[in-house]
Amino acid sequence: MIIVKNLVKKFGDRFIIRDFSYHFPKNANVGIVGANGAGKTTFLNILTGSEEYDDGEVAIPKDCILGYLPQTPNENPKDTILDECISGHTKLFELQQKLHEALRKVSESYSDEIYANYEKIEAEFADKGGYALEADAKGVLIGLGFEAAQFDRSPLILSGGWRMRLELAKLLINEPNFLILDEPTNHLDLPSLTWLEGHLKSFRGTLLFVSHDREFLNNLSDQIIHISNGNVKVYNGNFDSFVEQREANAEFAKRQKEALKKKQDHLQEFVDRFRYKASKAKQAQSKLKIIERLKQLEDRLDIAESDQKPVLKMEVENQSAKVVLELKNVTIGYDDIALNKNLDLRVIRGNKIAIIGSNGIGKSTLLKTIVGEMPLISGEMQIGQNVSIGYYAQSQLDVLEPRLDALENVLKLTIDINQQQARAILGCLLISKNDVKKPVSVLSGGEKSKVAIAALLAQKSNFLVLDEPTNHLDMSSAEALANALNEYNGTVLVVSHNRSFINSFATHIFSMDRSKKAELVGIDSL
Repeated sequence: MIIVKNLVKKFGDRFIIRDFSYHFPKNANVGIVGANGAGKTTFLNILTGSEEYDDGEVAIPKDCILGYLPQTPNENPKDTILDECISGHTKLFELQQKLHEALRKVSESYSDEIYANYEKIEAEFADKGGYALEADAKGVLIGLGFEAAQFDRSPLILSGGWRMRLELAKLLINEPNFLILDEPTNHLDLPSLTWLEGHLKSFRGTLLFVSHDREFLNNLSDQIIHISNGNVKVYNGNFDSFVEQREANAEFAKRQKEALKKKQDHLQEFVDRFRYKASKAKQAQSKLKIIERLKQLEDRLDIAESDQKPVLKMEVENQSAKVVLELKNVTIGYDDIALNKNLDLRVIRGNKIAIIGSNGIGKSTLLKTIVGEMPLISGEMQIGQNVSIGYYAQSQLDVLEPRLDALENVLKLTIDINQQQARAILGCLLISKNDVKKPVSVLSGGEKSKVAIAALLAQKSNFLVLDEPTNHLDMSSAEALANALNEYNGTVLVVSHNRSFINSFATHIFSMDRSKKAELVGIDSL
């Protein structure tokens, strides 16, 4: 499989990957972990050839068939779900398009030369198994839960989870033997996540994936690659095993660092004392070189990922009425196509309600209807007095201006806030100092999420409507957000498939299921 030798990647003076060598095992599952912005996606991009590196070597064998699942679905898919799936087999799909074009030319202006060209393309297409491509694609789609009636529909009508499932189908149709997945659990409902986990366990090939889902990492990983401050290390075992090894290594590295610092101080005393003494000057210079080497060794010691963790506080400017939101016999959907009917929901001040249900059932559509982004098809909706809504959508990253920096984006998305206040909020999310002046376009997905959350915090709303807020966030940031919501003196309505996140703050569950009427229940009753 792929071999990486002495790989180096820098952004400016900052090392993202420093002198990393690794031979990917055959038929192994390798998880990648690290804080937001550590360089996980950058590493994947290097392996897929979409990003350059500064030094070293990436050797990919000729028989390696790469399959890459990005964090977001294709923005410009083919006209139908079936065609979009088929397009995943790049070579055969391109050959199919050539065959269609050659056939069109034959029918429009026949000649021996045109027909010979058609025969040549048709023979190559048949020889490579092209005529089985459509049937194979349909089989993969059905295996992933799609229905035959959907095949001719546009991918754009699918929910985020189904769009990502379609991206996975595109990968599988190409039959890769080296599968690269970047946050594959984002946007997936619990049944889909369970299916994906089971499918990946039976995958015959090498799996490399980035995830912040601890359970997913534990269930799949044979090895963990950890990226922190440019240092990349490999640990055998699953995520829990990595944490144990990491803590032990950190304690050992700490002792090493203390010993190196003590030796530096001792050498520096000699240098300070004899630097200007002619008889000792040569020795002093030699010891200065040793000190420099010791400093380099000290810098390379990876004591731990930053001890700093995000600490968030969600404030409320004004208190809302007791009844924050009331829905009566509501039907939601788009273009008069109902996704869910007969919804009744009464949200009382202080409720923290998690909405759960399968992909495509209308969870995000319900939130968009509540905040006014989509019209109500029928029924009654009443928002209480003095309710101020803070909304975080799955597409929240789209509201950020890529050319502006993090600080400018927060100031743009909020009112009555100055630079110092905006910097303080970003700092709580560990975006501080020079990082606040980085253009959003160069930030990682998790860092962009943090900027959007910072703008949300600055609004001091008393009713938070959140759609999958933990997508792209690292574990410590998701935990900090959960803690903040737990202490929040307002009302929360959140869509999430992250069970540990929900359990940490939710007071109620609103389960959406087409087979029965949605019901609000206390989380203790589940």
